[in-house]
Amino acid sequence: MKRVSLLLAVALGLATAVSARPAVIECWFVEDAGGGKLAKKPAALLLRQGAESPPPRPDLAPERYLKVHDPAGTLQAAFRQYPRDAPAPRCEMSLYVPLPASAKWLSDLTPEQSCPRALDGTWLMVSMSSPFLSLSSLLRPQSEPQPEPALITMATAVLTVFTHTPTPRIRIGQDALLDLSFAYVPLTPKAATSLAPGPPPFGLEWRRQHLGKGHLLLAVTPGLNGQVPAAREGAVAFAAWDDDEPWGPWTGNGTFWLPAVKPSQEGTYLATVHLPYLQGQITLELAINSSSPLVWAAPGEAPPELLCLVSHFYPSQGLEVEWELRGGPEGRFQKAEGQRWLSALRHHSDGSVSLSAHLQPPPVTSEQHGARYACRVHHPSLPALGRSAEVTLQVAGKSLVDGEMGWASPLKDAGAKALGAASARLKIHRKCYPPSAATSVPTTSTCLWTDHEHFALLS
Repeated sequence: MKRVSLLLAVALGLATAVSARPAVIECWFVEDAGGGKLAKKPAALLLRQGAESPPPRPDLAPERYLKVHDPAGTLQAAFRQYPRDAPAPRCEMSLYVPLPASAKWLSDLTPEQSCPRALDGTWLMVSMSSPFLSLSSLLRPQSEPQPEPALITMATAVLTVFTHTPTPRIRIGQDALLDLSFAYVPLTPKAATSLAPGPPPFGLEWRRQHLGKGHLLLAVTPGLNGQVPAAREGAVAFAAWDDDEPWGPWTGNGTFWLPAVKPSQEGTYLATVHLPYLQGQITLELAINSSSPLVWAAPGEAPPELLCLVSHFYPSQGLEVEWELRGGPEGRFQKAEGQRWLSALRHHSDGSVSLSAHLQPPPVTSEQHGARYACRVHHPSLPALGRSAEVTLQVAGKSLVDGEMGWASPLKDAGAKALGAASARLKIHRKCYPPSAATSVPTTSTCLWTDHEHFALLS
């Protein structure tokens, strides 16, 4: 049987199983270690709380074991649609310093440049990412751990921003709708009563990253009268608070609409919600498809071997390749079953390396028709969600033309002669130059993106 090549040419965490609405999220606390290096220490967030005491965690320092108070219920709402059998989101935590926004169009949001005393103290920023959720939350921990049976620090979720579609895939010419939700909890009743009743004004911006820069596509400031930059590429945002309770908490919507997308609009999108002296930002990866590459199999037989080529990346450390099966009989996400292996590294003259990841899927059933095999690549030079390429599984059934069991007529029309003759290629090329080849950046690698998609059926 011939093998099918799924080429993910990209030069360019920990994940554990989690059920829906998880009780605990394992994180890494990231801080500056000096000399341009970062140090990571284990941390955990206790989200779901019952009458029982939190479980002891002797492996964690009390200031990194957080029991989160979430008056808006946003964190639990964010996980309500999370698949039970999906890997846990990647989670990082770091210190955060409240500051006024630097953009001129947001100057009316913070007329006083000095932060109010109510914002003094320690702040933490938590970022979570997975194929099903991208979330950022600003936490305000209490100064002292609570002497419960397990030493734990109480923390309040003040500003939370999230999306349920962090990796949308849109066909060329269709409209892209990127959902965004957020919530804000006033710090204390005293702080809330010092302000006018109702939700505060806010700013919302959407940017697309290109060659390391964020290009502004849309900026809005509901509740303010200042001028904002004109929207680009026909972008529109549904930006508003969902409620007008006098003292909060408040939830809001910042969903982004981009009409009739083109291949040049594919890439990383940054959504930022600005409140006075507080900002929450999440990342989305928009993929634009021209067609769906296919792989064929008969019921009870295994599809051809899948090959995922990861080329010209640097450094060689930190690469992870995951195989996923999306859809299928239950319409859910799961890790793809089957035999998998990696090739040896191939070294190139410019110092970059390549390798190939292989998957031999098990025999399929007719109920799996339309499911998608995906190869997802993680690397330190990539966004947290990584990059992925996929093929759609077509399971042969009863032909509508000749009434026999066999390949359906669309495959015959494509000129395929036998199982395994279909080949799908997706190229997303990233060229990463090692430090020796990057004259302008002597200490880190330099990466340039050029995205192309090519699909073909080969006889």
